[in-house]
Amino acid sequence: MKFSEAFEELQTLVKLMEQGEISIDDLAEKVKRANDLVEICKSKLRNAEKEINDVLQNSDENQKP
Repeated sequence: MKFSEAFEELQTLVKLMEQGEISIDDLAEKVKRANDLVEICKSKLRNAEKEINDVLQNSDENQKP
């Protein structure tokens, strides 16, 4: 799942929760799904940060005399 897909679904779930549009019967399931989506987003962000740092570090190393 792409970050943008997970984030969009998470935003939709949060909006539904804020508006009270999720029944009590479905609430636990939706909270679990929201938690899963948060973890997906965190993982994607950590991976992107690592890749960016690696690129920057390699760039710095290549510029040294």
